[in-house]
Amino acid sequence: MGLSRSFGTVVAIAALVLTASKSVASERVMYASLGETARAPIGWVEFCSENPTECPNGTSQARDVVMSQTAWKDLVRVNRYVNETIKPITDAEHWGVIEKWSLPTDGYGDCEDYVLLKRKLLIDAGWPREALLITVVRDKKGDGHAVLTVKSDKGEFVLDNQNEDIVAWTETGYRFVKRQSQSDPNTWVALGDARPAIATASAPRR
Repeated sequence: MGLSRSFGTVVAIAALVLTASKSVASERVMYASLGETARAPIGWVEFCSENPTECPNGTSQARDVVMSQTAWKDLVRVNRYVNETIKPITDAEHWGVIEKWSLPTDGYGDCEDYVLLKRKLLIDAGWPREALLITVVRDKKGDGHAVLTVKSDKGEFVLDNQNEDIVAWTETGYRFVKRQSQSDPNTWVALGDARPAIATASAPRR
């Protein structure tokens, strides 16, 4: 009987360890790990200089949006609207410069402009800015690309002008480089996949 109890205890402990390991792995998949402070993209810096109201100064509390069915439908609607409305064009063709971030008010833009418009529409609809993070990635060809990361209680999801579907960040096939800090849009942080990110408080969409 003693041996049976001991074996049962070992099995129970092993099950707890396995559950904990799965929990850590789940966190690692749901959220990208945050690294050191990174340099903000020059396009963002210049955009903020020209559009200071879009780049408020100061820090705020990091918040994740609660991903309800209504919130998901809002994301899908905004992502589809911007992707279908804005026509793709390079900055060289559009502005005659290599890099320029701008709100695509004339109906044309590149990846950063899609992201800026999606972010603005969601913020104007009451979404917390702290959950809407402009993100720099390397696409499947290794080229630089920008997407909008939505940080939620269900994980991190990506709005992308190269994909009509909204997917988890791990399903994009991209290498994540850096993004805005949740607490300060003008501070950028490096990203990695190795460690789970520090959890932040969840907040319902206003």
